[in-house]
Amino acid sequence: MILLGSYLTSFGQQPKNVDALILFEDKATNEYGYKDSKGNIVIPPGKYERCYTVTFRTYAIVEDPKKGFVAIDRQEHILYQVFIFDNGPDDTSDGFFRILVKNRIGYADYSTGKIVINPQFGCAWPFAHGIAKVATDCQRRSDGEHSTWLSNNWYYINKAGKKVNRQKVKNSNKML
Repeated sequence: MILLGSYLTSFGQQPKNVDALILFEDKATNEYGYKDSKGNIVIPPGKYERCYTVTFRTYAIVEDPKKGFVAIDRQEHILYQVFIFDNGPDDTSDGFFRILVKNRIGYADYSTGKIVINPQFGCAWPFAHGIAKVATDCQRRSDGEHSTWLSNNWYYINKAGKKVNRQKVKNSNKML
């Protein structure tokens, strides 16, 4: 789990000159917390159910017992909920990960944790090759333990959140 957390959120967080907090495990309790560079405990083990960010510079993704997967800042203020994917926080894709604010999906920058596309979508796929498939109105259809998003109004956006001509997308990227 920690290796996954390292993959998800330790690479590339900026700025580098911020004294990073480092994830540590209390071996007696198998709980995780954060220490500063001097070894002082800043966030005690067990405060969060899970910690997914190994190197906490500007934000960290943690599992709050009441709020679920959230991003927190250095003062431990909740910035936003992190979209759940496959029973964990959303994977980073193309430098972004999905977030939730008031049940709407948006995107945050992986390096800084800052919201780059405001939550406004009912459904939104991860970015790939600079674009993401989104819809403002959609329904979720359950299929056993999985679900599918349905919409008649899908469109694509670029990393600036601007609509992209669907025909150009189809012609330029056959994987979509």
